[in-house]
Amino acid sequence: QIRIWARKEAVANGYVDYALNITGPVFSFLEDLLNVSYPLPKTDLVALPDFGAGAMENWGLMTFEESTLMYLPSDKFTSRKAMIAIIVSHELGHQAYLFFFLFKWFGNLVTMNWWNDLWLNEGLASYFEYLGATYVEPKLSLDKIFYDHVVQPVLRDDNEVGVRSLSESEDKIKGSFSLMSLFDSITYNKGASITWMLSGFLTEKLFIRALTSYLKQFSFSNANQDDLWTHIQMIVDAQDEVQLPASVKEIMDSWTCQNGFPVLTLNLTTGTISQEQFLNKKNENSTDSYNNTWIIPISWMRNGSSQPLTWLDKSSKVFPEMQVSESEHDWILLNVNLSGYYRVNYDQLNLKRLVHLLENDPKAIPAVSRFQLIDDVFALTQFGYTEIETALELTKYLAREDELFIWNMVLLNLVPENLESTLKNYEVYPLLKKYLLKRVLPIYHYYAGFIRENVDALEDDYFAQVYLEKFLATLCWLGLQDCLTLSSELYAKWMDNPEYK
Repeated sequence: QIRIWARKEAVANGYVDYALNITGPVFSFLEDLLNVSYPLPKTDLVALPDFGAGAMENWGLMTFEESTLMYLPSDKFTSRKAMIAIIVSHELGHQAYLFFFLFKWFGNLVTMNWWNDLWLNEGLASYFEYLGATYVEPKLSLDKIFYDHVVQPVLRDDNEVGVRSLSESEDKIKGSFSLMSLFDSITYNKGASITWMLSGFLTEKLFIRALTSYLKQFSFSNANQDDLWTHIQMIVDAQDEVQLPASVKEIMDSWTCQNGFPVLTLNLTTGTISQEQFLNKKNENSTDSYNNTWIIPISWMRNGSSQPLTWLDKSSKVFPEMQVSESEHDWILLNVNLSGYYRVNYDQLNLKRLVHLLENDPKAIPAVSRFQLIDDVFALTQFGYTEIETALELTKYLAREDELFIWNMVLLNLVPENLESTLKNYEVYPLLKKYLLKRVLPIYHYYAGFIRENVDALEDDYFAQVYLEKFLATLCWLGLQDCLTLSSELYAKWMDNPEYK
């Protein structure tokens, strides 16, 4: 039995109907996926007018801040539905893995042995919440949303000296302050990102099979990450399709027990890939010796063709298959579709070829990989691995870029919010303005046309609903005249609406 409790007028007006309608399908999705039944006879979802925690996965009685659970039937747009689906899925997952629902499995059915492995609850749930959300809202793009909302933000948090590892030793977790500090982006987003990578190199079939075994053995009890590794190893040993370069524990401990993450550097001429911890080379405190190495799964593409997964299990290794010819059409792309939790630093030869490819056929590189390629090069510039000219070279193709989530990331790097008040004082501002406006016009006119003629046509465009307001605000700030005109038109239309008079 599934029920939702809310204020009378909210129920009467149908504000909780959407959440109620997706809860059953999400439960069924998780039960079928994990082959583990929800053990309670009922679940109640309670919408509270004021709830600072946002949501809480109490077993059988989940509580939510009402704004995270309510959806106006008159609201046609996907972004609101997506947010509710993600949150509901997370809480259900705590029942089994879809965060609030997901915690019901990964936090309630099986609970971590101690707080140092909190990511087993929250990280796994944060991964499955996106699977659940895209199940009930199939028009959402799982890989785009996951990279934009989960991986990219935590890569920006996980690159400082002294950042903690995902799994700490038990003796480090003492007192309420240290406990509360664990509820951060490392636990949630890095945990989800590592899970994404793990599922990718195992294949989802083996990963889910291992999770099912783990959940069934530790139902109504406690487990630590080694218990999870043991069950994954059992599944890996029982088949011969997926071969790993080391034990599951050795591979995964390199990601969960070490802080930070690696950056891979590819030399196209020699086929050499090396790794080091991604740290700010401009910061004197980060010039100390850091000898962390990871066992890294590398998905890669050559000239548009996907290649077999390979592994980097030492600080440097030569891959003869990655040596290229003199043809400018011979290029390599690593970490395709964000399969691994790391950044990539290409040599100038490969970057030149990727720039040429993007200018002539940007769709030859998947959208998520285009996002990642540009995000990586801006981060590499910021941290002293490469020069700003390299990053700008990769943006020359942007007049042909039609993905709004990629444009949002570009503007976030070139026109950061914390510099908007001062950027116009810099000598480079007129050149930057001219450079950006020249390239942004095609995608601007595409969306401006919908806004003027048929905004309802954007009801399934998730990223338009999430980022279009900020996108237009930035273009108006840059002085795009038609954007300023559009803003005036929208304001006049709003003022003429009888509802607001």
